[in-house]
Amino acid sequence: MINMCKITTKILEGDSLKILKQLSDDSIDLIVTSPPYADNRKKTYGGVSPNKYNEWFLPITSELKRVLKSKGSFILNIKEKVTNGERNTYVLELIIKMREQGWLWTEEFIWHKKNSFPGKWPNRFRDSWERLLQFNKEKKFEMYQDAVKVEVGNWAKNRLNNLSEKDKTRDNSKNGSGFGKNISNWIGREKVYPTNVLHLATECNNKNHSAAFPNALPEWFIKLFTKENDTRNSIGIEIIPEYIAEIKKKLKKQKKNIQKTINYEIA
Repeated sequence: MINMCKITTKILEGDSLKILKQLSDDSIDLIVTSPPYADNRKKTYGGVSPNKYNEWFLPITSELKRVLKSKGSFILNIKEKVTNGERNTYVLELIIKMREQGWLWTEEFIWHKKNSFPGKWPNRFRDSWERLLQFNKEKKFEMYQDAVKVEVGNWAKNRLNNLSEKDKTRDNSKNGSGFGKNISNWIGREKVYPTNVLHLATECNNKNHSAAFPNALPEWFIKLFTKENDTRNSIGIEIIPEYIAEIKKKLKKQKKNIQKTINYEIA
């Protein structure tokens, strides 16, 4: 017997700030977004300058905080740009301003773009990583670390077979996980917890969007911050009609592949 579950995906057209105001308080478990970076996407999203970026984005983060559940998480994919030969500080300033809004900056993940090709500028090399900033409303939030475990890897063959006495007696984690720095805890295990670096290829050859990130990126955070087998309804907000048409086209294709086990609705 197949247990049919229902998933609803809503794609809402319009300005994200206006759309967010229509959503209920404390109604969203997880938010993952990658807003246009400063001075980027001028033809499609306006290209907000670095010195105006926080003024533009902070009203949005305020609404995101309102709609996020108390134990939910907000993942912000963003990266500083180089202006006048140095890194701009608008992202760092944004983090400080968001903390003033009441957000907790609980973690920073790094997305390593493992397929980046080489590049050179007068004073730097090509970027091959981006920030994935995690914000929460409370110190205790929903997190399912076992869902993103990875294979132990080759490091364990030599490292775990040559443990020093210090390795075996180091303090366990103070937060109650039982692991901490005691490396002997990992002996005999097939899977371990990952680091906070995600090694994912980009999708820069996507012909229909110039800044698409891989499906695996939001999928990883969905696994980490939402419970498996929960009803996973989602909302997407997009202001460009052409992109909405493309999104719905891909969702309909996905629907055909999973229809046998999931009652999938697209609105």
